[in-house]
Amino acid sequence: MRGILFAFLGGACITLQGVANARISQDIGTWQAATITQLTGFIMALAIALMVRDGKKHGFRKSKPLYLTGGAFAAFVIFSEVTAIQNIGVTLTISALLIAQLCLTFVIDVRGWFGVAKQKMKLPQFIGIGMMILGVVVLKF
Repeated sequence: MRGILFAFLGGACITLQGVANARISQDIGTWQAATITQLTGFIMALAIALMVRDGKKHGFRKSKPLYLTGGAFAAFVIFSEVTAIQNIGVTLTISALLIAQLCLTFVIDVRGWFGVAKQKMKLPQFIGIGMMILGVVVLKF
């Protein structure tokens, strides 16, 4: 249950962040908005990390360098999301974003990329993705 609650919280924050970034990008520019978002996110994460102190300092050495670059994807996430919101609106953007995430996670699960255990996808999972895509089409028209 805790995981579901955090997933909903994360989803709500992604939406709020996207809307706020789209608005601020109209005033200062998209890459500037991404920069501000990354900076404020870093400051917040650093402050929380310093307060919580539950991490392992030497864990960086055990992580593959590719995985340590994961935060860099956020710049492209922010740029893409802001641009999409300005062009197609919040609802369609978030819907398409979720479908893209699910499609890529299917590939990651099936192939076992990034060290995750391989999963077999069955017909219900493909039907679910198809229904989501159909839902986006219905939202658009």
